[in-house]
Amino acid sequence: MSSARRIESTGRSYGLILIVRLIVRRRVCDARGVDTLGGELPGIVDAHLHQWNPRRKPSSDVVSRGLHYVTDLGRQTVPRVIGRREPEFLLNPSALLRAYEPRDYLADGARVLPVTGARIDTVVCVESLSLSGRDTSPMAETAYLTSLPFGAGGAPHVGAIVVAADPRDDDLGRQLDECAAASDLLRGVRWCAARHPDSGVRDFAAAENILPSAEFLNGFETIAGRRLVFEVMCYSHQLYDVVILAREFPDTTIVVDHMGIPVGAFGPVGARTGATAANRADILRLWRERITTLATYPNVVVKLSGLALPVLGYGKARWGNIGGRETLAEMVGPLVEHLAARFGPERLLFGSNYPVDKPNATLEDLVGALTDILDDRGSYWLRRIFADNARAVYRLGAPDDPAPGE
Repeated sequence: MSSARRIESTGRSYGLILIVRLIVRRRVCDARGVDTLGGELPGIVDAHLHQWNPRRKPSSDVVSRGLHYVTDLGRQTVPRVIGRREPEFLLNPSALLRAYEPRDYLADGARVLPVTGARIDTVVCVESLSLSGRDTSPMAETAYLTSLPFGAGGAPHVGAIVVAADPRDDDLGRQLDECAAASDLLRGVRWCAARHPDSGVRDFAAAENILPSAEFLNGFETIAGRRLVFEVMCYSHQLYDVVILAREFPDTTIVVDHMGIPVGAFGPVGARTGATAANRADILRLWRERITTLATYPNVVVKLSGLALPVLGYGKARWGNIGGRETLAEMVGPLVEHLAARFGPERLLFGSNYPVDKPNATLEDLVGALTDILDDRGSYWLRRIFADNARAVYRLGAPDDPAPGE
């Protein structure tokens, strides 16, 4: 049997198993009146939330701020301003022109409690500068995030901030010190290394192989010396670069965002990626191999985030390509199961990646689908992935607790 047919057969088998699980789970939940996640933990930690407001953030991107007031013009112009590949990553790039702040997230999360039995009580704010392309400084974004009304009116509390920074910058130390002075919630640095050989897939980095370069590794000492977490967003073919980084800095916790992003795993994106079953099988096979290698480094943690990222290949409609919780669980289930088998319960954490994932999945569907996939593994797994691991990695409320790799 060819690798493509074998992987598709495995996917169908997993789908059948998951359907049986869901039927049993629904019967249990119907008897209890609510899903069981609330019985496992007092509150969920969302370890990957973006916040932005083009009207409030200091920025020299005058075009974006002006288009905020002219929505129709913005929908036509944004792809020209930020690149035609953007819809592959965001589906609806004009969302960058609208504010997304705590009250918006509170509204989106309103059904998480009634559907799953637990509410999101803490978030980790992750930089959005790489998404928007604005040249706001990390210090300005940190001050902006600190000013937001988290914890008010029922909104969750912010437990940590992860800023944008490039280890190759000569003044990285000054930037990080200023961010730390602006907020005592600074816990990490994120750099987007994502770059794809398909010209139709968005590039975030200017070149390949930056992570293992001497310049990057030398600058990384500044991050390691401050005991900050390092987050990286890269595509799956770049995961061996993360292996080099993890090997060079075994005492620094490295968080891989969005499951390592196997671009095109579920369907065609860009000019040619994921266009055939054979191509998709190769994408998943190579992703599995690289994840298996990466898992041998104990200082590496993976976020179960970006579950509904358009670039995975769900479709190109502006909204609703996935359709619901059950379909989402069936699609990402094999990926999550592979990650669970390799990383175990202590090195995986949940993140919504909101509002980037919003066009394809509601917040309750993201939490619910992941719960459906992991429920058979028991309460310990649910507590670790939905709360405890994020609290350890980002030192939420307990700054002296060791993080993975320390």
